[in-house]
Amino acid sequence: MATLGLAMAMLAGCASGQASAADKTEKLDTVRVGYFATVTHAPALVGVEKGFLQKELGKTALKTEVFNAGPAAIEALSAGAIDATYIGPNPAINSYIKSAGASVRVIAGATSGGASLVVRDGITSAADLKGKTLATPQLGNTQDVALRTWLSSKGLKTSITGGGDVNITPTDNAQTLALFKNGQLDGAWLPEPWASRLVVEAGAHVLQDERDLWPGGKFPTTVLLVSKDFADKHPDAVKELVAGHLDALDWIAKNPSEVGTVVNAALQKATGKPLADDVLTPSLANVSFSADPNAQAFATLVKNGVTAGTQTKGSIDGLFDLTALNAALKERGEKAVDDGGLGARK
Repeated sequence: MATLGLAMAMLAGCASGQASAADKTEKLDTVRVGYFATVTHAPALVGVEKGFLQKELGKTALKTEVFNAGPAAIEALSAGAIDATYIGPNPAINSYIKSAGASVRVIAGATSGGASLVVRDGITSAADLKGKTLATPQLGNTQDVALRTWLSSKGLKTSITGGGDVNITPTDNAQTLALFKNGQLDGAWLPEPWASRLVVEAGAHVLQDERDLWPGGKFPTTVLLVSKDFADKHPDAVKELVAGHLDALDWIAKNPSEVGTVVNAALQKATGKPLADDVLTPSLANVSFSADPNAQAFATLVKNGVTAGTQTKGSIDGLFDLTALNAALKERGEKAVDDGGLGARK
């Protein structure tokens, strides 16, 4: 009887283990991915428009959602409305710190560069911005943090509730263009193509290209992020997303003359309007694309968020999980990328 009882217990244990494994990789019908209708999200635009993401996902349907800025995408990710998103680093950092590491994981890099402070005529230095009103895409987004940090470095105070030496008004990108044209804004720190649109369509000029603030001109503008829950339950889907993402990056690298056409087609579907050539060309020239998330820059980004007042202090140890990315790169004969010592602990 004791032997029979032990055998039954062992069988029950096996069944429990099988159930746990099944729970971890539960059936997945759809993967929901967010991105922005910006040139800085070209890997996402190409991945969707050329079908690379859907091809790698196979029978699992791809559903996409377009956001204006990172905090809104993080809200959707946290609420379970999406599973993954292309996003700027600061909202990812903020989510990770707020959740004590339980919310998200960066699984790949996407874009570097493509953000600038553009201003109206008569403004030629930071000192000229005192008493002026500037815009960013959203409070706490990557460009918002960059602007607040830069102003602080110039001795100018800002407030997340408005006011200060320079008033910052988080505004939808399209509305920023309209307000600038109407004289209601003095400038904005924006991602591409919006920075170039203000220059070409509204007579703005670049006061600060963010590339000039970083070593070698490299800084992370866009990364590919997943919720930790999704990564835990669907590791195969993470691998497929990474594979589709790499396919898009490979295509961009091998087809530079066609990138603008594909990006514009995707932007037209997302916004209803393509970019003019005199906007699209400089926008693409201001960005570079890579699967390397430039993890070494994230310590600086954490400090910037605290300086900007949009983020609390905290650790980002474990923010990155580049396991699927580096496995895929190895299969393709490419070099692994570094997580800067911030990799997720298994």
